[in-house]
Amino acid sequence: MKQRGFCMLDYRAPLADMQFVIKNLIGMESLGSLYGNSEFSEETLELILLEAEKFAKSKLNPINFEGDKEGCRLENGTVLTAKGWKDAYNVFREGGWQGLSVSHEFGGQGLPKVVSSAVSEMWDSTNMSFALCPLLTAGAIDALEAHASPELKQLYLYKLVSGEWTGTMNLTEPQSGSDLSNVKTQAIPESKHYKITGQKIYITYGDHDLTDNIVHLVLARLPGAPQGTHGISLFLVPKMVLDENGRPLKRNDLKCISLENKLGIHASPTAVMQFGDEGGAIGYLIGEENKGLSYMFTMMNNARHAVGREGLALCEAAYQLAKDYSFNRVQGKVPNSAVSDKIIEHQDVKRMLLEIKATTEAMRALVYYCAHLLDIAEKETEEEKSLLVQRRADFLTPVVKAWCTDNAQHITSLALQIHGGMGFIEETGIAQYVRDARILTIYEGTNGIQALDLLWRKTIKDNFEAVDSFIEEMEAFLNNELSQNQFSFLNDSMSLCLRDLKDVLNWLRENRENREVCNSAATHYLHLFGLVFGAWMIFRSASLMDSKTNTELGAAQVDQQKIKTAEFYAAQILPNTKSLKHKIIDGSKVVEKIDSRVFL
Repeated sequence: MKQRGFCMLDYRAPLADMQFVIKNLIGMESLGSLYGNSEFSEETLELILLEAEKFAKSKLNPINFEGDKEGCRLENGTVLTAKGWKDAYNVFREGGWQGLSVSHEFGGQGLPKVVSSAVSEMWDSTNMSFALCPLLTAGAIDALEAHASPELKQLYLYKLVSGEWTGTMNLTEPQSGSDLSNVKTQAIPESKHYKITGQKIYITYGDHDLTDNIVHLVLARLPGAPQGTHGISLFLVPKMVLDENGRPLKRNDLKCISLENKLGIHASPTAVMQFGDEGGAIGYLIGEENKGLSYMFTMMNNARHAVGREGLALCEAAYQLAKDYSFNRVQGKVPNSAVSDKIIEHQDVKRMLLEIKATTEAMRALVYYCAHLLDIAEKETEEEKSLLVQRRADFLTPVVKAWCTDNAQHITSLALQIHGGMGFIEETGIAQYVRDARILTIYEGTNGIQALDLLWRKTIKDNFEAVDSFIEEMEAFLNNELSQNQFSFLNDSMSLCLRDLKDVLNWLRENRENREVCNSAATHYLHLFGLVFGAWMIFRSASLMDSKTNTELGAAQVDQQKIKTAEFYAAQILPNTKSLKHKIIDGSKVVEKIDSRVFL
């Protein structure tokens, strides 16, 4: 156990809450029906989570703080990772963790995405800089499995799934950030492959010393391709070109020319990648020409869910530090006390810690719930039902990404505040979480883009069908499970927040032709839905505590924690829906009317 200032950093995975969400809010019956009880059981779940915690505690947590200080370095054209990274990655690969939720066809274990989400939460909490590497590889696996030719799948998927090779996503260019319509990287046809030339920036793990090959998925344009996003194709560009037997043969014409100097995630190499300085890097077309952006969205949607999970994970890590600190730090006297007390006895510290706890549990339920929808959509044999569930997962994805990562900014800052002056000192550890969390609202399309996606594609253009189906379920819960007298306070709070959400949806229906005024409301709408969905999850947890489920869960302490957390969420967090409604309905037109010249 390593000591930083007053904090003893012994990560403890929130196994009880992870299992509660999976076993009860999602339900083992639902998972069993998808995967078969012989393949997936409560015993399997518990074993996997315990083994994942061991790896997180023994390998990732111990190198996180020092890795942040050491960072990565570029030497002689190769990126060298921090001390301990290679050893940790070898253990990760040998454990088969990369293929946990990948199909058996390519060497994976075929387990539910909700389980790999819980496992990956532990990686993210203990060492987000490390966890970014398997995150990108998982996205590359999904994209290749969905869109690549059988030949490319055979050559590359087994190595990626085993963790022997890693994957990246190459979208952004110096002149083209989130708007990819101006991508200039070129792909010239040549025999059985293409020659790729151009530069990509912000490439996470674009080069490293953990594996002997890296599989880059690169957006580029073919000669004569249409302008804009309709003329972008997707290419597989390996660091090492393979021979006829699939073994690395020679270095491809690509290289990392520099590493970004960043605010956080210092141990994760963020590379500037140059393709084709010596005639062109060999690349292979994935799918059809000019459909690259739609293919890349398979990888991006995977990453958006994963980035939201990272926001959750950093909140959990910050919570653990803040809680430990507040139970050990003695300072100040509380009323009616003759001696100084631990700061956990101060009401404002309790308030902040409860806000962190309640918000984190709401986020965990949201992230796992969305992962389960993705599981159902993938496994469901009835096409109509699969499409319906996929629509719901698509609706929640921008909420997972943006609401969880916006929360991470606030929650990690609150955790630092609990530390007082010690929080501003790097040795206590909380400052690293604040810095690392800051990238999350920018990754994979800024949160403003996520809000616009939720507003237009997932709500208005969907004719409000997905959001209405969620409201219908929430109202059914309100009128049934939450109708008992002991939950009257939660019932009243849920009724009010649902009314706020429905009022906003009616306003959107009335104003859908006015794009600018709706755009002004987008971020507030996303936050509003996140708060209401979080309430649904938190209140469901509390309602389960009053049923026979609590005897199965065990400790009465957990019972009281869930109920008290729900009461706090209702009293201290959920009232924000009222102000968001007023900002949307009364405030959006104010924003719309402001001319940009006001800033001159």
